[in-house]
Parts: sequence; C-alpha cells; structure tokens
Amino acid sequence: MTEDPRILDYVKASAALLDLPLDDARALRVAAHLGRTQAMAALLDAVPLGVEDEPVALFCPAPFPEVEA
Repeated sequence: MTEDPRILDYVKASAALLDLPLDDARALRVAAHLGRTQAMAALLDAVPLGVEDEPVALFCPAPFPEVEA
C-alpha cells in the first residue's frame, strides 16, 4: 500500500468520475502502483542532470533527408 492516502483517494475519485467499476482490492493495487511510480519519479528528479549529460543526437536527431516526389 502507498504511504500517501491521497493516492488511494485519487484513484477512487477518478474511477467514480469515469464510471469505472473498481472494487476496493483493485483500487489498493492501483494506488500502490502509482505510489511506486511516484517514488521512482522522485528519485529521477533528485538527480542533477543537465543537457551536457546526454549526447545531443539522442534529443535532436538529424532530420530525414528531403525526398523528391
């Protein structure tokens, strides 16, 4: 289970808003998954990476050559 009860509240409210059937056991599993995702995202946010840390080609690959029709 996630440590933040707001995640479970969010899951239940979102399911209700979308008229999705969601029993309590599944809501707990979804909330736990979102909690893990949130924790992993926080770990990534904590790493001070800059533009120079990745090759530019990964972010800005060369455009495809023009093809004459």
